[in-house]
Amino acid sequence: MADVDLDDLEAVRLLLRGRSVIDWHRLAFADYAEVDRFLRVNEFDPDSLDDMGRLDELRAEAVDYLSANFNVTIPYEVAEQVPPRDLLLLASRSGPQRRWACVVLKVMHIVHHLAGRALMVSLPISDDAFFRATELKVMQVVEELRAAGHPIEEFQWSRKPRDSLITKLLAKRSTLAAQIYDKLRFRIMVPRYQDLVPLLVALSRQLIPFNYVVPGATVNKLLPFDRVLRNSNGQLARVAQELQDEPEDVDQDEELQPPINEFSAAGYRIINFVADLPIRVEAVMPGAPPPGNLGHVVFVMTEFQLADRATTLANEEGESNHRAYKERQHARVAERLFAGDGDGDDDDLEEPDDERSSGSA
Repeated sequence: MADVDLDDLEAVRLLLRGRSVIDWHRLAFADYAEVDRFLRVNEFDPDSLDDMGRLDELRAEAVDYLSANFNVTIPYEVAEQVPPRDLLLLASRSGPQRRWACVVLKVMHIVHHLAGRALMVSLPISDDAFFRATELKVMQVVEELRAAGHPIEEFQWSRKPRDSLITKLLAKRSTLAAQIYDKLRFRIMVPRYQDLVPLLVALSRQLIPFNYVVPGATVNKLLPFDRVLRNSNGQLARVAQELQDEPEDVDQDEELQPPINEFSAAGYRIINFVADLPIRVEAVMPGAPPPGNLGHVVFVMTEFQLADRATTLANEEGESNHRAYKERQHARVAERLFAGDGDGDDDDLEEPDDERSSGSA
């Protein structure tokens, strides 16, 4: 892990724990190269005047919001003077402007996300087209990682079919479709446990913006973050520990207590997180300018599952395998649907397969 930067450790920590960047008090970018890498993952081209102009628009909206709602006076340097790209460096360095740069960036983050969601709804494009653009983007990055020498042994993607969506909603206590995160899922298997951290670093650098990982949706029963720290450069580990944004987080294994899924077996182990992947509009609708002032990016919610080969094989055994999971889920749906119907016999209910539209490479 000699080439891992402090911002890489912070990104991996968020991927493994599923926290929110809104609670962060500083960033960890060392120079413009790291800032530009982060912007590109968020689908902003640092060499594009239009893209940098969009960042200026987002900053202006954020400053207006803060001034109108909290009656604060933001320092001129942060509010207008420095290029918006420099805010990421100000938020990473000690000094009086760091706090204000963080505050403005947090609001910019939310404003941009809302605009991307509104843009997605306003475009005359099907979900299928957005999903396909996302699949192509992820496939391209995975192939680039393989070409660069990352040992990706298995890569699969799938879309959850309509019947499975219905089953999942019937089984959940909450029946809001917006809470289904795995309509589009990517699974990556590496040969060894030691390959997981380098892969997470590479994904955060080239594909998954850590700032758009969905808070509270991470299930990590495989890789404690303290193990990542122990295996990193000593100085990086020390500084990363100092930058922990949850001061009450004494137990480094807290991430091993995932959101409850009553249908998963106790021995099922996986790194599972959800991210809103940014997709440029021209990737879905070439040549068409985005309407209004909503920018050039839409967001597609995407689930990622990572494991090593030995863990994957263990997950396919006994109560941890997928069929056993689906049997438990369908039993709960049958109980909720047919309880109290007077027959007292649901043994003839079939257990349908969870077929997904899928691919592998």
